[in-house]
Amino acid sequence: MSLTVGSIVEGKVTGMTNFGAFVELPGGKNGLVHISEVSHEYVEKVSDHLKKDQEVKVKVLSMSDDGKIGLSIKQTIPAPVKSAPVKKAPAPVFEKPRARDEALTFEDKLNRYLKDSNERIVEVNTREKRRKRPR
Repeated sequence: MSLTVGSIVEGKVTGMTNFGAFVELPGGKNGLVHISEVSHEYVEKVSDHLKKDQEVKVKVLSMSDDGKIGLSIKQTIPAPVKSAPVKKAPAPVFEKPRARDEALTFEDKLNRYLKDSNERIVEVNTREKRRKRPR
């Protein structure tokens, strides 16, 4: 069988290194599956995903003039479907009025708001001063 770029063939893992796995292809040729082409998920160690003498399906990615063959296992399997990130509801800017606040006048509520606001500004300024202080 003649190998061409883009073809998918069966092979046997003959060896593993820290950067990939060598696969024996039909016709006695050998190719390399780079660690980045082993799986769709992060691969820290090739040996966690492949074993010696394991039969694998590979796609031929490249063939150089000096006989080196680049292979991919991950391109022979469908990519996992990623779910859309869950959006969290934004934090409320103002809290709901409490039952005891219902009896307050507008001026009382405004004064409480200004007091709370000033306290928050002081807290932020204090944090900023601590961050800028040389150590």
